[in-house]
Amino acid sequence: MQKNKLKEIWENHKPALNGWLSINCSFTAEIMSRQNYDSLTIDMQHGLIDFPDLLGMLQAITGSDVIPIVRVPWLDPSYIMKALDAGASGIICPMINNKKEAEKFVSFMKYPPLGNRSFGPTRQNIVNGSEYYQSANEEVLCIAMIETEDAMKNLTEIIQTPGLDAVYIGPADLTLGTTQGRLAPGMDRQEEEMIDRIKIILNEAKKANKKACLHCVKTSYAITAVKWGFDLVTLNSDTRLLASAASNSINEFRNGIE
Repeated sequence: MQKNKLKEIWENHKPALNGWLSINCSFTAEIMSRQNYDSLTIDMQHGLIDFPDLLGMLQAITGSDVIPIVRVPWLDPSYIMKALDAGASGIICPMINNKKEAEKFVSFMKYPPLGNRSFGPTRQNIVNGSEYYQSANEEVLCIAMIETEDAMKNLTEIIQTPGLDAVYIGPADLTLGTTQGRLAPGMDRQEEEMIDRIKIILNEAKKANKKACLHCVKTSYAITAVKWGFDLVTLNSDTRLLASAASNSINEFRNGIE
């Protein structure tokens, strides 16, 4: 198994750029994988993607220089292990709220003696060779989402969990989970209280020598996040890119003929 590209980027103290796939289509995954992202996340939580879609999308990404990551629907070993066996090089797990859940997540990701991952890397043996087992525990990325009030209360012990590589902030759920409905969900937060929470998570990750990732929409916000110190930023998604490109071209046309 080759060294994980994201780990190489981070070892060189550079930020990584992640794309986001919500459309259940191998062709759109292939298109996105040829656009100079460092990694692409296939979203099985809120995206329109089931396992047969996932397999085809992972196959479409193979051959590019992009690292495939999967956001699973929940802290469920069946989703995590099947995604890893199918070819994921990292897993983002939502709603990690305490140390016990973080430890469970790590255990599902790691082969014994570091965890309880079952052995059967069906596609990984084809893509990465029979030596996959020897390097998987070191190279596969384990990324926990911090997005609730409980997670904020238990932040330090979550981040310090052995085997956890990074934390990922979804600003929409973080807003819902920490403001009790005072603020509507959304990305690219501008409120001082939300920026403070985002930076608290970032600083805790840095203190624990773990990586910090942030979901963004606008390029300017992603650049700002990198300047804050984030190690990975997600810039937009296939659905948003398609919608915005279509909207911009249509508006240009309609304005041009008026």
